[in-house]
Amino acid sequence: MDNIFIRRLRPEDADQIGRIYSAITQKPVPPDFKRIIEEHAQKEESACFVAEYQGMVVGYMISHSPSGGFGIEESAWITMLGVSPKFMGQGIGKQMAQEIFKFYKAKGIRNIHTTVRWYYGDLMSFFKTLGFDKSDFVNLHKVLED
Repeated sequence: MDNIFIRRLRPEDADQIGRIYSAITQKPVPPDFKRIIEEHAQKEESACFVAEYQGMVVGYMISHSPSGGFGIEESAWITMLGVSPKFMGQGIGKQMAQEIFKFYKAKGIRNIHTTVRWYYGDLMSFFKTLGFDKSDFVNLHKVLED
């Protein structure tokens, strides 16, 4: 899509990102969502980008590279992604992912991971088009009881 500008995430993007999140999930933004976005924006070592169209944020992709991690080599994780429903299917997610890939490749990080719920077929397909595949990880889950 023409006129899409991919840039680094800024703290002031949090409200617009919250609107995208709500439009996608059809739920209110969690109470700590804005704070989390603002914190990611301040981390220079993370690759966090937004897609901007005519001065408006229309997409976001948040990633980070945690230190350590059960003996695996240094890697990065894409933890949040969203594109405004009006702009989906126009290659915006791919453009943001390519910026993330360039960022980590320049840092010498070769492995990028993400987690997708198995029933989100469209999201799974999106990541497959970017070259993602099943990994050696097994996703474990525990619910803490009251």
